[in-house]
Amino acid sequence: MTPPLALDIDGTLTTPDGTVDPRVFDALPAWDAPVVLATGKSFPYPIALCHFLGIPETVVAENGGVVCVADTVRFAGDRERAERVIETFEARGGDVGWGEADLTNRWRETELAVAMDADEGLLREVAAEFDMEVVDTGYAYHVKTPGVEKGDGLTLVAEELGRSPEEFVAVGDSENDASTFGKAGRSFAVANADSVAKEAADVVLDEGYMDGTLAALDAVRS
Repeated sequence: MTPPLALDIDGTLTTPDGTVDPRVFDALPAWDAPVVLATGKSFPYPIALCHFLGIPETVVAENGGVVCVADTVRFAGDRERAERVIETFEARGGDVGWGEADLTNRWRETELAVAMDADEGLLREVAAEFDMEVVDTGYAYHVKTPGVEKGDGLTLVAEELGRSPEEFVAVGDSENDASTFGKAGRSFAVANADSVAKEAADVVLDEGYMDGTLAALDAVRS
């Protein structure tokens, strides 16, 4: 029986250049089981990707802060406290790094993200003052509420679908995927994954990015 999937986006369904790998448009619609996109991106991004893939909009966004399944949306996390972190960070000379439009954070519901060239030490110092945490996904520093995790989002999705989290196969590349790996029955880290993801995964693939994801799907089929 084909297992359901929990797939990260950046570094997992993308090319090394950061664009969505066009092979997802064949691989995911053809998968004969539920597909969950579990990402640190803000809510509209995975919803839009599901829409263009032509698959149900089953999403864990913002590192578990937003869960969408079966026409139900649930939120966890304290965006207002994240905003206070950012305000203090900027007051002390920090730069969020996204420019005036800030398309990275404009639609975030539960957390905020800071560019990778920001002052990480200062950001972590300020976040700790507000009892918030900073997660490095390799693409941004995410200021988020402790205890809000992708893995918990996967549990909610599984319950709504009448499944067990252990039925899922997870693929990812970053420390924010470790909680998903801990819930899924089988987990794969692509070759470009960070050390936290590799340590948490059942299998570390030889291939990176979408090549790795396709290799994982082939392994599951066989």
